[in-house]
Amino acid sequence: MSKRIVQVNELIRRELGNIILKEGSFSKNTIVTITRVDTSIDLSSARVYISILPEQEAKNVFIDLNRDIYHIQQKINKIFSMKRVPKIRFVQEKETRKAAEIDELLDKIRE
Repeated sequence: MSKRIVQVNELIRRELGNIILKEGSFSKNTIVTITRVDTSIDLSSARVYISILPEQEAKNVFIDLNRDIYHIQQKINKIFSMKRVPKIRFVQEKETRKAAEIDELLDKIRE
């Protein structure tokens, strides 16, 4: 992965985090975390991996994010001073769930 892609990934992660923190309309006890961003080599698209706790709220969070995607994309477009700004797509992070399941199993073994 090129240095430029790594920088773009980090910038998208940071700026989207700020946008979601300031403008997110999620339920009070919901934690939404951007775990990573994967931008295509040609900068045409970026998959933004989101971790949501509690997991029962994931569906509602993704409905809200996808409903507001145009507004979010417009904000990102204004922030970036690049010829081509990646199109944002939200994806649920599966690794977090796997880690939580392993943690639960380890807790059961310890008991």
